[in-house]
Amino acid sequence: MKKLFLPLTLIGAVAIVFVIFIFGGAEKEKNYQAPPIESVTEESYDTIVIGGEPEGVAAAVSAARNGSKTLLVAKRDGLGGLMTYGMLNYIDMVYGIDNKKAIGGIFAEWHKMVGGKDAFAIDKGKQAFLDLVLAEENLTLMLETDLKDAIVEEGKVASGAVLERNGETFKVTGNKIIDATQSANYAVMAGAPYYKGGGDLNMPDRKMAVTLMIHLKGIDWDGIRKAAKNEVLGPAGLNETVAWGFGELHYAYKPVEKNTRLRGLNIARIQKDDGPDQFYINALQIFGVDGTNQEDIEKALAKGERETKHIVDFLRKNLPGFKNAEIASIPDELYIRETRHIKSEYMLQMSDVWTNSDFWDGIAYGGYPVDVQATSINDYGQVVASPTQYSIPFRSTVPLEVENLLVVSRSAGYSSLAAGSARIIPTGMAVGEAGGVAAALANEHNVTFREMSENEGLVGRMRNQLMEQGAKVKHFDIGYPYEGKWYDESLQFLLNYGLIAGGYDNNLHVEENLDRNHMRKVLQNGLYRGNMEAYKKYAQPLKDNLPANGSNGKVFTRDGLASYLIKTFTGKEPSAHPWDQALDLGLIDDTIHSRLAKDQVLKRMHGYYIAAEVLQNYIETKENAQAD
Repeated sequence: MKKLFLPLTLIGAVAIVFVIFIFGGAEKEKNYQAPPIESVTEESYDTIVIGGEPEGVAAAVSAARNGSKTLLVAKRDGLGGLMTYGMLNYIDMVYGIDNKKAIGGIFAEWHKMVGGKDAFAIDKGKQAFLDLVLAEENLTLMLETDLKDAIVEEGKVASGAVLERNGETFKVTGNKIIDATQSANYAVMAGAPYYKGGGDLNMPDRKMAVTLMIHLKGIDWDGIRKAAKNEVLGPAGLNETVAWGFGELHYAYKPVEKNTRLRGLNIARIQKDDGPDQFYINALQIFGVDGTNQEDIEKALAKGERETKHIVDFLRKNLPGFKNAEIASIPDELYIRETRHIKSEYMLQMSDVWTNSDFWDGIAYGGYPVDVQATSINDYGQVVASPTQYSIPFRSTVPLEVENLLVVSRSAGYSSLAAGSARIIPTGMAVGEAGGVAAALANEHNVTFREMSENEGLVGRMRNQLMEQGAKVKHFDIGYPYEGKWYDESLQFLLNYGLIAGGYDNNLHVEENLDRNHMRKVLQNGLYRGNMEAYKKYAQPLKDNLPANGSNGKVFTRDGLASYLIKTFTGKEPSAHPWDQALDLGLIDDTIHSRLAKDQVLKRMHGYYIAAEVLQNYIETKENAQAD
């Protein structure tokens, strides 16, 4: 039987919901009372979902609708996590093939409940998440409940959780566990392998900036419209709900707090019937924060609050529309973009995103630009690519080494670069919804998630069920930039290591002349990210052997690049025919050797092909050595 808020009989619950409908949705949360601990622990559950984030709500609702007796555990006093307590109410929508919305199902249901626009009112968003959960008879909700530990049986089988509520510690057991926490806390407790930040690129300390949302009132929207039209502080755009741009703030605003910066503004406007309009701004970047370290988080919250006051003072004086702006509140939580990445049965790669790949076990669509935010005040981040549409494999939610566990949050099995796109909430809610269906099916057939991920029949049933629920998972086949070119695979290799970037227009400028310093950086960064020992050996020679400007300026010619590679990677002196010598030494292959029959100025396409060839040799050597 469903655990209700008071707890109440079903008839009583319906009556209260009617009263709440008449007098306002806010009353429902005031009347919420979690079921007694005894009623939660008296029996095991088919599915336990850890985390009240949007992904967790989608997973729990989906599992319950598919017949699983489900427990949803949330640490806060309400639902929605980042979107409600972090005030990230500007929705990064996913538009796929033919620019149509690529996310349906439970996300679309929730989105309609909050108005169907680019931004939503925080209170309505929180209430909508709660309403989705309340409607399910198979679903028990435990708010204000902390995860203390994972219960793992012999063979690393996840079977429950140790929880704490109101100072009392208790255990719950479940056949299947879904981790929807932002940083995959349960999975880590259970022993799932992972890396932090850019650990897959030898950069575990690389941390994308965190953000404290800025909540204001008193902004004049007409003033913002005029500022956008006149390009005050840079180009900008807006509609009645959101505004974006003013990128010159990157440079015009001088931060007061160390390791902070203001970027261009993403503004969500919420028009209120019972008070002044509310405005939420995603723009303040705070660097050097470990989102798994509570002390780091608390310091960043305090720093962000102090810097917010300086930012608002600046905007009042310098941006039309902000003259009377006031701080309305400070968010309870940070917007943390990246912490852990759980190693899974399949790690979604940047090349999968670039090539708009569909997978046989696809459970959701991605399509948002690969937005890798700045990691320090010395860089401004980059958009690696802008895919049309790709699918998320079910295997990417199945962590290695731990059984009966799925991870459906932004910390699922995505490479650190692919996560720049896959981490957004609509895609995450679609993945969570699939996780709920998977849990019900796995329970029904008494299989582990890993076994299910290898069973085409069960995966097919999961996909069919998702389609019946309105989720979008149909197979597709679309092209991608530079598809079929002789250097196509080389581009994909370099993209996987973040060595090149196409931006919003996916333009890799392959026809441009090959700049010498650009080629050096690609090789140097590639060695760093793929084979640290090789980097230590060759980083200095790559600098020392770089030719001075010649008759062709700063670009590489065919023979000039061959000589550079020979001197750097073999220590030999180039012969009179360095191009042939490079082939003999294995620095280039027959494909590029035969394509360039004479000495000439090289294009980036040539350099990228050669760089991929050189780097693959060192990275494959490292991988083979590790395998041995």
